[in-house]
Amino acid sequence: MPRFAANLSFLFQEWEAEARFVAARDVGFKGVEIPFPYDFGLGRLGDLLAMNGLELVSFNAPAGDWDAGERGLAALPGRKGEFFDGLERAFDLADFVEAKRIHVMAGVIPEDEDFDLVYDTYVGNLRRAAKEARARGLTVMIEPISPAVIPDYMLATPEQALAVIADVDDHGLGLMLDVFHAQNTQGRLTETIEASMAGLAHVQIAGVPDRAEPDAGEVNYPYLFDLLDAHGYGGWVGLEYHPRMGTLPGLRWARAWGIRPDAVTPPPARPAKRGR
Repeated sequence: MPRFAANLSFLFQEWEAEARFVAARDVGFKGVEIPFPYDFGLGRLGDLLAMNGLELVSFNAPAGDWDAGERGLAALPGRKGEFFDGLERAFDLADFVEAKRIHVMAGVIPEDEDFDLVYDTYVGNLRRAAKEARARGLTVMIEPISPAVIPDYMLATPEQALAVIADVDDHGLGLMLDVFHAQNTQGRLTETIEASMAGLAHVQIAGVPDRAEPDAGEVNYPYLFDLLDAHGYGGWVGLEYHPRMGTLPGLRWARAWGIRPDAVTPPPARPAKRGR
């Protein structure tokens, strides 16, 4: 049975930032994803998680200048110092709130960049990152992302990510498999999941092709949940989708897995913000 985690940058946007933790708890979530939780401050973030009985199951290391279009630093030549400074900040946060998984974004690579240099930079940085994470009892993760979402991102397909993981060859590095991206770039989801199991650290889901609730579209998620169970996956499944008609109505699909959208009263209407 899947353990669902609410991505608080996609779901519960009707609530103010701190109130999302309470709403997620009351609906029945035990875990949350927060892509960039640094603005809360360590103490406040720890309080919000502890008071609501929530685990921070996944978050991103600092990813460069997001407003300027940067989407990670791990594969960018000449940014090694900045990458590891940010990773140390992520390690400190993970230690403080007892999180176990950190997503390390690769970066957007210009077409004229030397690919061999980029790849060597990426693998070298990930080897060091994985070694340091493993020493702390943590896992750093890489995620392939569809070019339709982030053009020119270093990793587009699960096959590419698994090749990188094989080259790094360290158990401190794992795969974050977002089924939405995997279906859009590679498909063959049964084969993809089975090939990924040895290094699978985290799963995310959304409907395809609209990235809304996973109860409609081209992916048979109940089948995939059973497949993950059959292969012994005991990790989290992050809900990273844009609700069609609001968070609570959109969560009705998850009642069969213990989520209780009717247990919460929605707040007064406020403009929704869309996540990454």
